[in-house]
Amino acid sequence: MPNRPPIHRVLMLVAAAACWGVGTVITKQVLTDVAPLTLLPVQLAASCLFLAVVSRVSRTTITWSPQLRRLTALGLLNPGLAYALGLLGLASITASMSVLLWATEPVLILLLAVVLFRERVAGALVVAMAVAMLGVLLVVYQPSASGSGVGVVLTLAGVLACAFYTVLARRLLLDDASVTVALVQQTAALGFALVVLAGAQVVTGDELGVGSMSPADWIGATASGVLYYGLAFWFYLAGLRQVSASVAGSFITLVPVFGVAGGYVVGERLTAWQWVGAAVVVGAVAVVAVRQRGGRDVAATH
Repeated sequence: MPNRPPIHRVLMLVAAAACWGVGTVITKQVLTDVAPLTLLPVQLAASCLFLAVVSRVSRTTITWSPQLRRLTALGLLNPGLAYALGLLGLASITASMSVLLWATEPVLILLLAVVLFRERVAGALVVAMAVAMLGVLLVVYQPSASGSGVGVVLTLAGVLACAFYTVLARRLLLDDASVTVALVQQTAALGFALVVLAGAQVVTGDELGVGSMSPADWIGATASGVLYYGLAFWFYLAGLRQVSASVAGSFITLVPVFGVAGGYVVGERLTAWQWVGAAVVVGAVAVVAVRQRGGRDVAATH
């Protein structure tokens, strides 16, 4: 009989979605004043500092095994490349279009898990994910959502990188502490982001430094970095240990719900259809969580 994931693993996946959703709201506010390629290293630096403190307090040691080196390299893929592409895409498309495109990530994770690693996916999970995706569309779809073709392509490339990250990380995660994995991956991503920033400055000749950031920008960038990268990846990696990549991906459908809820706090109001969509997503993910706790639909790999 499959092992049932402890309830705290399920809650960590929900918490990761909440951090990504709320962090998105804060990031969108900061992007009005700060260039995407400038914001990314600031966010990652804040996240790395936070994770280093957590690692120090918890007395977590880093043992450079071959497995941890491979996990570190994945940090170049996500959050390094994935979120660099995502932020660049967001600069030329509407926020609504961006969220709509990122909502395809759970489906891509499921497809990659099946195609690359022959992960068996229960029919009930496929149905629940389809229902959740319908709910996501109700939450985020806006007929006026638009943007340039380049922005759409960049965003979809970022989404695909994130989906690859989930299925690859699930194969490698064994014994390393989640906070350690998150720290080394984001340190690698920070190095990547700094190289990209320097390259962009050389190519464009534009000043993309942090000198023009206001105190409010620094606060927003730091808060979003801790939420969006530090806490979210820590929680997600912890939850990913005892569920399949496809199941973990289903919890990502909660991100737009938390994002819309965060927007509500800062003055945005939900339509009746958005409330319905949010309820559908929460209900579908709840079904997945309950079935996991019951020992059902835990996907296996060949």
